[in-house]
Amino acid sequence: MADEKKQKKGKPGAGDGDKGTTAKVVSTATAVEPRFIKKYAEEVIPALKKEFGYTNPNQVPKLEKIVLNMGLGAAVTNPKIIDTAVEELRAITGQKPVVTRSRKAIASFKLRANLPIGAMVTLRKARMWEFLDRLITLALPRTRDFRGVSRRAFDGKGNYTLGLKEQIIFPEINYDRIDVIKGLNISFVTSAKTDDEGRALLKNLGMPFRAP
Repeated sequence: MADEKKQKKGKPGAGDGDKGTTAKVVSTATAVEPRFIKKYAEEVIPALKKEFGYTNPNQVPKLEKIVLNMGLGAAVTNPKIIDTAVEELRAITGQKPVVTRSRKAIASFKLRANLPIGAMVTLRKARMWEFLDRLITLALPRTRDFRGVSRRAFDGKGNYTLGLKEQIIFPEINYDRIDVIKGLNISFVTSAKTDDEGRALLKNLGMPFRAP
């Protein structure tokens, strides 16, 4: 009888086996490298070295961060719109957004200082690359009458800002649950020194620029 109890105690149950399997799956999933990191290393770096004559791989421009920003003027009269913006940005990026606030009061807009007026997220490293992949391969092609993005929205230093009119192009957004259509700006901050270098970096990563 004692041997039987000892045997039962030592035998793992179904729950224990499931926990072990789940832990292994989670560990494997988090270890997967975003495919755009490989794309940058194997395709973009050689292409830019050839185009601009870089002799050192460290000279090749790289993507440093992506910033998503929702400016919500309607929040002045409808504060709840901030909560939905935060949840939508969280769904799109997988990261907790930061609520942005007004710096000063503007009486003509009924705006008080320190009033919530938007939400933003800054993505770096793996999440940055994963978001770029989903933006280029899934979200942008869902834009109505899509013909490419503007080539001109650079700041003179190789950084690019893309304006989107609707958050619903992202498949993570449940259309039936949105309260209002919201636009957002997506800024791509690069290490490029010129707009031509920044444009070439994003183009080789797959950004669908419109023809000149």
